[in-house]
Amino acid sequence: MTAEEVERLLDAHGARSRRGRPGHDLEAVLTAAVQLFNERGYDATSMDDLARRLGITKSSVYHHVRSKQELLRLAVNHALDGLDEAMARVQRMHGASALDRLESLIRLSVLVLAQRLPYVTLLLRVRGNTDVETEALFRRRLFDHQVTTLVRLAQSEGAVRADVDPATAARLLFGMVNSLIEWYSPERGGAEDLAATVTALAFDGLRTRP
Repeated sequence: MTAEEVERLLDAHGARSRRGRPGHDLEAVLTAAVQLFNERGYDATSMDDLARRLGITKSSVYHHVRSKQELLRLAVNHALDGLDEAMARVQRMHGASALDRLESLIRLSVLVLAQRLPYVTLLLRVRGNTDVETEALFRRRLFDHQVTTLVRLAQSEGAVRADVDPATAARLLFGMVNSLIEWYSPERGGAEDLAATVTALAFDGLRTRP
């Protein structure tokens, strides 16, 4: 996450924090927290664990955030905001077919996953055990509904097979995208090529045949 992204996230979600000691700003704290949440699980990670990972005192961690739950909220919102930005972008594709918008959404979503991999990984592991997780799941359901609507619209335009259930297709499309967290690593590079491959494979089976 870049410094600019941290600033935008803080503005958007009301979590402005004071500037910390050099090398231990909010970005560093959030990055370490997400690593620990993914390694140990959110419930099994304590603020003491986070302080030890950073090599600072627990009070220094609280200099940046009010609670562990605030860190979780910032982290999952970073992933969700990326997906919402992708959806907003395709909705601005005026004049494009529903299928073109759907393909663009899948490609952009793969790029979001590649660029925000630890955050998306954490998002996909939330189960609704806290208020933050419940809110995140609600936002995911809204996103899924928008994807389903795009599939249904593409069907009405004759571009997607009529025998495909839109909700099932939406889940399968993003099941493919989300499965990338199991093996993709930023060190592999080639996020654009990966996005193109996923999009091509996904839509070969959905398109109507001439």
